[in-house]
Amino acid sequence: MNIPCIKCKGATPMQSCGRTFCPIVAKADSYFKVKKILPKEDFLSSSPTPFVGHNFYPNLYVGILSTPEQRDDAWIYDAPNHWAKNNFQIPEIIDYRSSLINSRFRVNIKQRTKFLEISQEIGMASKSVDLEISLKEKPKFKLNTDSYLAPTGPNASLEQAKITSNPKIDSRVDKVVSDTDLKASNAMTYLYDHGFSENFLTKILSIGNLGIKPQRKLVPTRWSITATDDTLAKHILSEVKQYNQTGYLAYFGGYLGNYFLILCFPEVYSYELFEMYMPGASWNVTDSLDYTTDYEPYEGRKSYAENCGGGFYACRIAVAEGLDKIKKQASVISLRFITSEYAVPLGVFVVREATRKSINSKPIEFSSEELMITYAKNLAKNKFGINLDPIIKNSKVMNNLKNQRKLIEFI
Repeated sequence: MNIPCIKCKGATPMQSCGRTFCPIVAKADSYFKVKKILPKEDFLSSSPTPFVGHNFYPNLYVGILSTPEQRDDAWIYDAPNHWAKNNFQIPEIIDYRSSLINSRFRVNIKQRTKFLEISQEIGMASKSVDLEISLKEKPKFKLNTDSYLAPTGPNASLEQAKITSNPKIDSRVDKVVSDTDLKASNAMTYLYDHGFSENFLTKILSIGNLGIKPQRKLVPTRWSITATDDTLAKHILSEVKQYNQTGYLAYFGGYLGNYFLILCFPEVYSYELFEMYMPGASWNVTDSLDYTTDYEPYEGRKSYAENCGGGFYACRIAVAEGLDKIKKQASVISLRFITSEYAVPLGVFVVREATRKSINSKPIEFSSEELMITYAKNLAKNKFGINLDPIIKNSKVMNNLKNQRKLIEFI
């Protein structure tokens, strides 16, 4: 792919590479903004979340992500639901996340230390926790982006940490954390049913606050994100599978350059995701369209969705929520169009929130499968320049609709 960065120099990205902003310039802007506010080794801060790395398992790096100073609005630095609801754009999210200092220490997944106890209190808290932090060295600017995780910023080794405010812990959270005979999955579904977000549940699962006592351990944040999405979706789908079937419904929407066309067919539940990467999109450095796909039958999957990874589960929970909202079940094809607008990976929360924006929009209802497929092909062609014929041809949901025999045929 020939992106004339040298000619453009970030001045006119829309004319050169098609992106709405230049990721190179965005990173440079973050560097200069963060450099001005980077603290020295000792500073006061507010932490909205802990972070657990995945390298060197089972001896992991755990980080206290905190602002360079104490802030009443520190919660907004780790608030994907709020970002999506208020249409925060990529530069804004990068600015927030690149400002968080990762004060980290290393610990075994089964070990319990003073620093870990502080991290666990932060993970349980409903609001950001004020801290005094001492580092072994001054943090240096670094912006890490990832397909699973929201970006992280500067890091340094933790020397000392002390909580200076009383963490506000909801009584229901305290209840499940204190119950050492309660399975982690049951604790998560209980809290979800009482209004706690999947982002919050990811934190308390990751930091080792849930589960039967002998089984409690640290879970890398990237693993806990997918585990939370998977657990909650299965919980919701157990209800969805009891509902009557939808008609032919098509939902469309998107967020941060990720657009979803969700097609619902009047059949028992199944789910299929196609992730289509357009030229210039994050992860696609070619000049042609590329895609991955995974499928789940009514009975569920028996193995991890290797092709789409965490995006498969992030999209599925939003689809399950949408079906539960209308009290219907369906066979679902979810088509993700990843455009060049999505120039910097921000984590699977983008998939979850873009799917939610889509399935919460007003659907178009069709009288037949043929009309809905024609609509889908025209939308893909006119809006994204994509020929959906190969996708439809390779769809397991479409193949089942055409070829799978039904019990009613034998009556």
